[in-house]
Amino acid sequence: QVQLVESGGGLVQSGGSLRLSCAASGFTFSRYAMGWYRQAPGKERELVATISSTGRSTSYADFVKGRFTISRDNAKSTIYLEMNSLKPDDTAVYYCKILGYALDYWGQGTQVTVSS
Repeated sequence: QVQLVESGGGLVQSGGSLRLSCAASGFTFSRYAMGWYRQAPGKERELVATISSTGRSTSYADFVKGRFTISRDNAKSTIYLEMNSLKPDDTAVYYCKILGYALDYWGQGTQVTVSS
């Protein structure tokens, strides 16, 4: 079955950095685009970044452009989110998702907390 396991979150000071990972299994990883989403307390889940199946194409929400970088390693069935210049507004649970898949699958997420 499809599994998505996010990791790498934690508590960091404003201006700091974190690198999130999402290990995927149960489907042909190299065939699908992937995305990172986040959900802050009391807010709806929002798209942060996407990456194509080959990794050649990426896109970012305006609020993370220039600070976050999405990447993938198809040999390891893993995507990453490098987060720099973190702000308190980046505090949220971060999730990865398969894009264009028949069903929606979500992992348990990884908590990112940025202190001011």
